[in-house]
Amino acid sequence: MGKGSETTAMEIDASKSTSDQINPRFSINVLQLLKSAQMQHGLRHGDYARYRRYCTARLRRLYKSLKFTHGRGKYTRRAITESTVTEVRFLHLVLYLAERAWSHAMEKRQLPDGPNARQRIYLIGKLRKAVKWADLFARLCATKGDSRTSLEAEAYAAYMNGNLLFEQDRNWDTALKNFISARAVYEELGKYGDLENQLLCRERVEELEPSIRYCRHKIGESNLQTSDLLQIGEMEGPALDLFRAKLEAVMAEARSQQAASLTEFHWLGHKFPISNAKTRVAILKAQELEKDLRGPTADSLPAEKKLAIFDKIFTAYHDARSSIRSDLVSAGNADSVKDDLSGLDKAVSAVLGQRTIERNQLLVTIAKSKLTRGRDDKNEKVTRPEELVRLYDLLLQNTSDLSDLVSSGRDTKHEEVAFSEECAVRNLAFRAQRCFYVAKSYSLAGKRTEAYALYCRARSLAENALQKFQSLNNSDEMMMKELKTLYNDCRSNSCIEHASGILEEEKAPEKLSEKVSAISLSGGDKKVEKFLLEKLDAYESAVGNANVKAPPRIEVFPPAFQSISRNPIILDLAYNYIDFPSLENRMKKDKKGFISRLWG
Repeated sequence: MGKGSETTAMEIDASKSTSDQINPRFSINVLQLLKSAQMQHGLRHGDYARYRRYCTARLRRLYKSLKFTHGRGKYTRRAITESTVTEVRFLHLVLYLAERAWSHAMEKRQLPDGPNARQRIYLIGKLRKAVKWADLFARLCATKGDSRTSLEAEAYAAYMNGNLLFEQDRNWDTALKNFISARAVYEELGKYGDLENQLLCRERVEELEPSIRYCRHKIGESNLQTSDLLQIGEMEGPALDLFRAKLEAVMAEARSQQAASLTEFHWLGHKFPISNAKTRVAILKAQELEKDLRGPTADSLPAEKKLAIFDKIFTAYHDARSSIRSDLVSAGNADSVKDDLSGLDKAVSAVLGQRTIERNQLLVTIAKSKLTRGRDDKNEKVTRPEELVRLYDLLLQNTSDLSDLVSSGRDTKHEEVAFSEECAVRNLAFRAQRCFYVAKSYSLAGKRTEAYALYCRARSLAENALQKFQSLNNSDEMMMKELKTLYNDCRSNSCIEHASGILEEEKAPEKLSEKVSAISLSGGDKKVEKFLLEKLDAYESAVGNANVKAPPRIEVFPPAFQSISRNPIILDLAYNYIDFPSLENRMKKDKKGFISRLWG
């Protein structure tokens, strides 16, 4: 009985090995392959059009190399079945077909104003096509691939199915099941393989988590707030682009509902009515982003995050200005409407100028932190004082432009006059800080006299600005603190420059005598290395070591001057003593006519 069972087991193992030899199992690291292709061909920067072009070119190469073309003249589609897959490139073919359809859909999703109704139908059609190819890829890998490839293909198909349902805004429970199954596969695969594969699987799990939470929120199983959704949407990754687009659409809809209550824009005592819905939504979006910069968590935000928020604020205010100016063009001869729109345009432009100043001040803070620390944590370049001078030039230009804009109206209110005075004082403070960093650049160049004079000038400007800030009613405490620090720094640096200048002047004769005493006409104190042509009898290298940056000593170039014999100078002394015979009889005489003879 035992021998019979052993024989049966041996026959089964033999049949399995022969079947594997006849029908080999293909292996594809699907996630690693797609991640490298996406990062190298556009998706690092969210360029789905470039990635779609890459998928098309890759498919063309695969079709040609496999000789699997669809006819030369008339197009005849050739289906890919299990019998067709004789090598791993057929599986690559199906995978890139799914990727091309998915990238085409995401390209439509990233249109500036969002896809319209017709484009959205086209987008969903492309996602359906991506799902069709992903399902085919999973079925082929189940029979032709190894166990790991089959598992990854199932996760990829589940992810594509979830994307389609996510975009269609329906069957949230089915979409949730697809995303959860894909996450479970990647969690399991992240426990095995090399370190790179484990990191990729963990990244994909993190990218799938926001979509799962959003699906649960739509079903009603989660108590997510809007702030939590926005925090999830700040994550990066190609798998999150569809989620961010959906979140942006939801936020735009919420803003449009909330913007109905925004009927006026308040600025420096003025109230400007807002009639255009686009202008309301843009201003409301900018104000929501400004709350993030002034909220309780603003201090914990990194500088790069703040700069990204400023960019979004600028985009929102620029959209508001463009819609206001388009309304101005179509206003016609209605003077009251034109005055309201002009005032609103001026107010929005002034707020945009204020935010520009705040952003440039943030850039100054970043540059100062890099200047005080020798090098930052990321080993980037050290900030030079000249870069801070350039930033303060921008701030001076911003404040003067803002002051001119505010004071350009006919009927200026008390608030506008106070704002213009504050801009003038800020301009003076920026001039003091700019002068300080100009002095610092002169100090680094070793020009002590110029640096001392500039430090004294910066100190007087800082003192003047500080007095004017104290006279204002609503003075900026942060700016006053910076001016006090600047005043003390100018005083200390001017003392240092004064002392350094005196010390250098006293040491100048001593240094000069040291240099004069070290002068040697023969150069015998220095070790003079011979050139190759002078030491041909010695077996030494004239090129030097490979790790030492020294010029090869083969021959002197340019060569030294040498004395050469010149041609003799010949002076013709006998020429002055030779009497040459007269040649007048041989010269041609002019013939004269009759009339010329009479007058001659």
